[in-house]
Amino acid sequence: MVDLLAAESSNDLIKVVPGLMIWTLIAFAITFFVLKKFAFGPIQKTIDDRRDRIRQAVDEADNARNEARELLEQNRAILGQARSESADILAEARKVADAQIDRAKQEAETERQRRLEDTRKQIEAETTRAIGQIRSEVADLTIEATERVVGKVLDAEDQRRLVQEAVQGLDFSALEGSKS
Repeated sequence: MVDLLAAESSNDLIKVVPGLMIWTLIAFAITFFVLKKFAFGPIQKTIDDRRDRIRQAVDEADNARNEARELLEQNRAILGQARSESADILAEARKVADAQIDRAKQEAETERQRRLEDTRKQIEAETTRAIGQIRSEVADLTIEATERVVGKVLDAEDQRRLVQEAVQGLDFSALEGSKS
């Protein structure tokens, strides 16, 4: 009996009933027409709008990526230029520093030479003054020795003659030679 019921129920589902088929086709056509008129258009429009927005967003992303690349290249170029300029500035600063050091050395050498020359002149002046003092002392000693030996006071003419003879007889070349 179960077999019989199963066979009957399965037969009803696969039976071709022309009236049911026509009503099914009419319902499908009406549903399709309503969906096409009211649903498919707006759905398709929404899908097209979304596709356009996605395409536009992708294009904007590509443009942004290209702009970012350009900016990165510009930054790299600017960074390279800044490095080059900093190297030039450092080189120039080194040149200026070297020039200042050389100038300071030259000024120090010039000052040293000037002081050395001033010292030489002072030594020469002191040597000349000392030799003059020694000559004066020798003359005074000669006069005094002559007065003691001769036993009389000499007049100015005799003193001058004796001093000149005594001074000419002395060798001051050792003192004068040390100044040159």
